[in-house]
Amino acid sequence: MPTISHWINGRDVPAEADGRLGDITNPATGNVTGQVPLASQATVESGIAAAAEAFPAWRDTSLARRTSVMFAFRELLNARKQELAEIITAEHGKVVSDALGEVARGQEVVEFACGIAGHLRGGHTENASTKIDVHSLRQPLGVSAIISPFNFPAMVPMWFFPVAIAAGNTVVLKPSEKDPTAANWLAELWKEAGLPDGVFNVVHGDKEAVDTILESPQVASVSFVGSTPIAKYVYENGTAAGKRVQALGGAKNHMLVLPDADLDLAADAAVNAGYGAAGERCMAISVVVAVESIADELVAKIAERTRTLRVGDGATEPDMGPLVTAAHRDKVAGYIDAGAEAGAAIVLDGREGTPAEGFFLNPTLFDHVTPEMSIYTDEIFGPVLAVVRVPGYDEGLDLINANPYGNGTAIFTNDGGAARRYENEVEVGMVGINVPIPVPVGYYSFGGWKNSLFGDTHAYGDEGVHFFTRGKVVTSRWLDPSHGGLNLGFPTND
Repeated sequence: MPTISHWINGRDVPAEADGRLGDITNPATGNVTGQVPLASQATVESGIAAAAEAFPAWRDTSLARRTSVMFAFRELLNARKQELAEIITAEHGKVVSDALGEVARGQEVVEFACGIAGHLRGGHTENASTKIDVHSLRQPLGVSAIISPFNFPAMVPMWFFPVAIAAGNTVVLKPSEKDPTAANWLAELWKEAGLPDGVFNVVHGDKEAVDTILESPQVASVSFVGSTPIAKYVYENGTAAGKRVQALGGAKNHMLVLPDADLDLAADAAVNAGYGAAGERCMAISVVVAVESIADELVAKIAERTRTLRVGDGATEPDMGPLVTAAHRDKVAGYIDAGAEAGAAIVLDGREGTPAEGFFLNPTLFDHVTPEMSIYTDEIFGPVLAVVRVPGYDEGLDLINANPYGNGTAIFTNDGGAARRYENEVEVGMVGINVPIPVPVGYYSFGGWKNSLFGDTHAYGDEGVHFFTRGKVVTSRWLDPSHGGLNLGFPTND
């Protein structure tokens, strides 16, 4: 059984001889395809030490050189993205075309980071006082740790490490142990792009690795994406240890459909956003809030479309692949049981007709869901779509704002006034208007409100630049300058 390695200081570091191992599984077949080392404290500390040792030289590397490495990485990633997508499908289960989309969205942040020079410019004031000048600058933090989830093994790390590295930081990435190979693939690509050894490191592991990162005095910042309880744990422990932390948590994303909406468009959107990647998206729509007057028609349209979905091995390009593990599939099936027992109307039952092999569930559609049911209150993270009926806009808005999560939301309407009012009044960090999954493009920033985010700074974009740098202000006074000699050559960017 092949065992993948850690990647520390520019090379593979094998698993410890007496160390713990976890299984890597193909969700479409249920077969174990490899093993992943679960790092000890000593191994994680060696990865952190490598990043700390590499930091001074990388911090002082010119912006021109850093940018050239970013461009090289971008070109290599673009040329070989199919290879990465197939790795993601083999370990996560999502359809290859969806995995390609994941890579493309991560690449947006790489491209943003290629322009890092423009985002690190400081300000300058001449003669703030007599012959005294003042200028500001932004400098990197040091070792930046990234703890990423299973559902986007390439995109989520790419929300963070391009900006961190371009800004002059070094990185230790701890990917999910469920689908770890993409992280090693990215590490090898960085080396090929010319990134110096130690700037990007990968350590595999579980809670022991996470706790080592949170406690290490050499780690300056932690970026996390995962469930709300763990996000809160990472935030509380990381900040207690003096680190800068951005911890993105769970979600319960609502889609409000008003009576004037294009119901065909709304139904397409609900199916796409509810069942894509088998619902294993933090931005998935899991609740459709339908105004009562159009609810019957909308549910019928959603059901009609859902019945056409083909479920199978993601490598064969069906509409939807399996869930990531048997345990997660069983957990999601348990929510379907609970919804039925609570009295929700099952329009489509995903427990029926699933393949004998692999970790599959078919799409499930519930109607007449009420807010006290667990299928409404909990983040299921599977292909389960719940329809809650409301009398009108105000009741729908109140329902959404009362939810403890505030990650993403959408409104479907042809009324510009209603849409404008919704974007102002809804207490959610990312809003779509006739767009079901409003993930911001790479030059904006990603992040929710309430229990969906712990910390003040969102991911990537300008907020990402501010997270991975800190400001400094310099006040200076100089005597008359001396001459530097003659050189008629055109200056170079070294």
